[in-house]
Amino acid sequence: MGSKEIYDFIDDTDYLIRPANFSDEAPGRGMTNITKNGVTLSVINLHGRTFLPPHSDPFEKAEQLIEEATKISPLIFVDFHAEATSEKIAMGWHLDGKASVVVGTHTHVQTADDRILPGGTAYLTDAGMTGPYDEILGMKKEDVIYRFKTNLPVRFEVPKKGRSQLNGLFVELDDQTGKALSIERIMINDDHVFEA
Repeated sequence: MGSKEIYDFIDDTDYLIRPANFSDEAPGRGMTNITKNGVTLSVINLHGRTFLPPHSDPFEKAEQLIEEATKISPLIFVDFHAEATSEKIAMGWHLDGKASVVVGTHTHVQTADDRILPGGTAYLTDAGMTGPYDEILGMKKEDVIYRFKTNLPVRFEVPKKGRSQLNGLFVELDDQTGKALSIERIMINDDHVFEA
């Protein structure tokens, strides 16, 4: 599939989103709506600017999309893909009471600050990752250590074998108000065994 075909695929696929604050020339969209059992959830993806390539203001874009989303449903999930913890926390507070959930992604390490903010927004600075458990951010640890020790470029590889982990979160929302009722981090690995 060439670049033109993949751009068309991204444009035509409802379930695939990219950061909403990317250039308007970028293929795809930054928000989608998912309806299940008669309930609609808007999902918004935004990209941070601190320690990352510059894009338009994610805070302003969040407000625009939330205004659009609330016309459809009070249930709004914001995935904020950002490097800086402070920028993610700022987004959580900025959207408190406006979004149902604000969760950070990108750093691959789950944070332990899951909470419901005063305005009813469920918040977690970073959801973590799903993948290799005994490696570094999902990549072979030897490659990453070599890079840090030598400052030389190296191709990072995802290990094909080994222990794995699953990180994420479970949030219960009020369908009528969009406010969070509960939030629970999910961390399943050999040190945090899942118990049904």
